[in-house]
Amino acid sequence: MGNKTKKELYSWIKSIILAAIIVFVVRYFVFTPSIVVGQSMMPNLQDGNRIIVSKLSDIKRFDEIVFQAPDADEHYVKRVIGLPGDHIEMKNDVLYINGKAYKEPYLKANKEDLPSSQKLTEDFTLEEQIGKKEVPKGYLYVLGDNRLVSKDSRIFGVIPMDSVVGKVKLRFWPFNEIKVFK
Repeated sequence: MGNKTKKELYSWIKSIILAAIIVFVVRYFVFTPSIVVGQSMMPNLQDGNRIIVSKLSDIKRFDEIVFQAPDADEHYVKRVIGLPGDHIEMKNDVLYINGKAYKEPYLKANKEDLPSSQKLTEDFTLEEQIGKKEVPKGYLYVLGDNRLVSKDSRIFGVIPMDSVVGKVKLRFWPFNEIKVFK
């Protein structure tokens, strides 16, 4: 092998290694792809959807997040309902946070499919569920959009913030349902 060929090969190897390092850093620290498994976020996110999760975004109330499941060796996708210090209550299918009623427009399609006498979300208070009046510091209260089938904070309690992988920013699969999340 000639000197010129060795230099060219060395240049290619350096470029490939640099690209691999950049991909690793971006995926590990900035964003990562994920797959939605199950029906708990339907109809907004469906089983098999491919999403991009931002690891740098601030998490706010009603954001969709991916987190390490507290009861399984997998990731869950749910909606943040309660932040640290929030009082949460559900009464007559209306969400109350710190005593204020909130509309949940992302539940509209699921509520329309129910008989008029059935509630999408059973009544509860945070204290009934976790024995505390407010979401503890360092924790989040999460619910799935498909409340009748969702395994969420009503079952496993609040989740630690350090279990959060990140905030859902983009659905890129299927292509005909591409969506950017705020």
